[in-house]
Parts: sequence; structure tokens; C-alpha cells
Amino acid sequence: MSSAAQSPSGVSETKLSSELAARIAARGPIPFAEFMEACLYTPAHGYYSRPESARFADYYTSVDVHPIFGRLLARQLEEMWRLMDRPDPFWIVEPGAGVGRLAAQILDFAAAKLADFYSRLRYVAIERSPARREAHPQAIGVHIEAGRAQSAASLPEQIPQGCILSNEFFDAMPVHRVESRDGALQEVHVGFASGRFVDMPGPLSTHRIADYFSRQGIVLNDGQQAEASLAACDWIAEAGRRLERGFLLTVDYGYEARVLYSESFPRGTLLAYRNHRVSEDFYAAPGEQDLTAHVNFTALDLWGGNAGLERAGLAPQSRFLFALGRGNDFADLFDAGQSETDRLRAQMQLSSLLHPEGMGETFQVFIQRKGIGEPRLMGLAPL
Repeated sequence: MSSAAQSPSGVSETKLSSELAARIAARGPIPFAEFMEACLYTPAHGYYSRPESARFADYYTSVDVHPIFGRLLARQLEEMWRLMDRPDPFWIVEPGAGVGRLAAQILDFAAAKLADFYSRLRYVAIERSPARREAHPQAIGVHIEAGRAQSAASLPEQIPQGCILSNEFFDAMPVHRVESRDGALQEVHVGFASGRFVDMPGPLSTHRIADYFSRQGIVLNDGQQAEASLAACDWIAEAGRRLERGFLLTVDYGYEARVLYSESFPRGTLLAYRNHRVSEDFYAAPGEQDLTAHVNFTALDLWGGNAGLERAGLAPQSRFLFALGRGNDFADLFDAGQSETDRLRAQMQLSSLLHPEGMGETFQVFIQRKGIGEPRLMGLAPL
């Protein structure tokens, strides 16, 4: 990496780009984590502050493929509830809930098929974007009225018994970018020169970055680039503190540290998504493209352990969903009265969730537990 690597296409004028340029002019180069946080979450101008429908032009998630994703998660959550001796209420707390699409899939299915479980639920759909939170009454309004769900902007202070469930949440957390040079770590800051945002390598902005790699036993090769998500470490430690007893279930794309920081990813994993195209042009359109990095499950395990979370298991999404669905031959895939054409379409949609070349192997399911022995969870059962 050169000392002033530039965005290939320059900067698209956005409402946020001038604000960031002014911030850098006043303070000097800023950590990439600060730039990424602003691009994704600045009120009004951040990517995730836009109406949720806008992101369909950029990417899809498992939730968008078919309701079977949420239905099978509901099966796993119901088993967790039974393993915990059916607490009432059983909290399901979903950070990064967007407009409530996954919440609706889980709650609709539980109401229709898991009545006893549904009657004990307290589902909290967490979304920091006011624009997306405004859609919750439409998505889960019937469950809010029934007293089974609520919408909120932040985590509850206490979660007595239940599960914190996230889907593609950690990958959207800001990351620090680093590069190894002559055996030492340099941090990639963001500068602004000649009308462009540019990479500006310099000293680490915090000693926590070095500690992050040291604790995991990671030494980068010379010239290797990587990301460190201190925000994810902080978040999971705080979530674990607030959860008194239960589970934390994470669905996301990523790897353990030994793979994530191997020679397979010499330039790191940070990517930009816009118009269903992926690039490394991180500076092209501040606030108008998604920025995302692979999740480090080793870090979630280690920092979650600081708050009493213990590892229950890690499995590819394909294996997890197959283990949950095989018990009834994926009967949950179909709706009553469906035509043969609709049933065939549903089977094809399921295949994209399970196929190794689709979402099946790209996404992982990581489950942690707290205050529970060593439960045998259906979704983690060997095939």
C-alpha cells in the first residue's frame, strides 16, 4: 500500500463527503473506523439511515430469499426455550433488525405453529435507524398489539432469560484497517487531498489494536493488510453482560482468526457494495454504498468470554438449516394451498440457502451460551 493510495474513481459528491472532508481538514487524518462509522450510521446521511428498501439495489440477505430462514430459526429458538425449562417471558432480542423482516418471519411462524412458545415470547426488534424503525408497526404490528413484541433503538439494560439473535449484524460494524510493515503494525487512516479521500498509514490510534492481534496469537506477514473490529469486541462483551442466562446466536459471513488472517486474505476482507457490484473503492460514495468486513468468530468467542459467554458451536449455515429442517422433511418450507409451481419455486429458494456455492457455506452460525450447562442444540447436531 502506498502512503497515499487513492479511490480509483475519485469521490462522488454526497451529502456526507463534504462533512467528512471538513472534519479531516480541521483535525487531520482520521481512523478508517471513524470514517466507516460515519458512512454507515450518520443520522440522515449514513447508508443505514436510508429507507431499508434502498438497499435492495445493492445486495440481498438470507431473510430476503424465503421465510423458511426465519421459520427454522424459530424452531431453534423454541428448542432453546424448552432446554431452559420454558421461562416466561423468553426474550428474543434482535439487534440490527432493519424494517423487521426477520422478526416477522419468526413471530408469524411461532404464532401459527408454536403456540405455547409464542405465548411466552418477548421479542425486541432493535434498530438504531429511525427511518427503518418506522416500518416496525407494519411488519410486526399484530405481535406488538398482542404484547409479544416491541420496537426499540438500543439493547435492553437487562435480558433475564432468552436469546440475543443477530443476522448480518457484526459485518456492518466499523473496523480499523492495519498493515504490517517491517514487523510492526501501522494503521490506515483516512486523509483528504486533491479532492479525494486517501489512505494515510501512520501510528496506531489505540494500543487496543495491537492487543487485539496479540490476544489471538496473530502475527501478520510483512505487507499484509487486515481489519480489527474493536466495535464488535465491545458490543459482544456488553451484550454478554446484559444477558443473565441464555444464548447468543450469530448468523454472518466470516471465519476463525487463523483463516481470516491467513495468506488467503492478503488485502483483508473489507468490501464496498453498490448496485449489486462489489469493489474495494471504499471512498467512492460516502453514505451511499455499503461497507462491510468479514466477521472474526475467534474475537467474538474471546471477548464474549469476558462477560461469561461460552462457546456452544460454530457451523456453516447449510448444515445448521439442514439439521433443523430434516426432522420434518422441510415441511415448514410450504404454505397451505400452494400451487405446484409455487412449491417448486420454494424448493429452489431453499437450495440457495443450503448450497455450498451460494449462502450455505459463505455464512456461519455461531452460538454462545451463558448460565447453561452443555446443551445439545438441534441446529448444531452432526449430519
